[in-house]
Amino acid sequence: MAEISKISVPVDVDGSIVVTTFDIKDATARAAIEALGDAVYWIGVTTSELTDGGTTNPIQVNGKSTTAKVGGMAQYSGEEFIWNGSAWQSVGKNNFGALAFKSSASGSYTPAGTVSQPTASITGGTTGKVNSITSVGTLPSCTVSGETLVFNAGTLPTKGADQTVVTSVGSISVSQPTFAGNAATVTVS
Repeated sequence: MAEISKISVPVDVDGSIVVTTFDIKDATARAAIEALGDAVYWIGVTTSELTDGGTTNPIQVNGKSTTAKVGGMAQYSGEEFIWNGSAWQSVGKNNFGALAFKSSASGSYTPAGTVSQPTASITGGTTGKVNSITSVGTLPSCTVSGETLVFNAGTLPTKGADQTVVTSVGSISVSQPTFAGNAATVTVS
């Protein structure tokens, strides 16, 4: 396998794409990994029941009794656990979908655009007239002034302009809105 110590990638610098070379500095990481030794290692699939916080150790793997050391990882009933030296800690269940195991995926979509406004028309039918009201008027009232009962008859509503309304419909047609946008493809790898 080839080893690299530098990588050149296009980088956006103030709106311009410039190829920039980066040094890969991993000496510290490698030294830390070597110091840990087998920090996590695979034990296998066990038939021994494991639970988060459980202390079962040793466990049965392939019909053999196996004692876990710190960092030992085992799977029980689709869930993975790591031995911390005194108990098992759940790492999680392998509930990945099929896409989790693919190197790449792509699909088309239309990210943005406009939708036309539909239009409507009515043909046939009949219309009629109704009156609008510009003032609702006042109710009658009675008051007493001294020993006299005073009656106020109130006022009638005030009629406004005639309004045309549809009283029956022949047919209604509405145009189908349309979408205009730019299709694109998303690729993940």
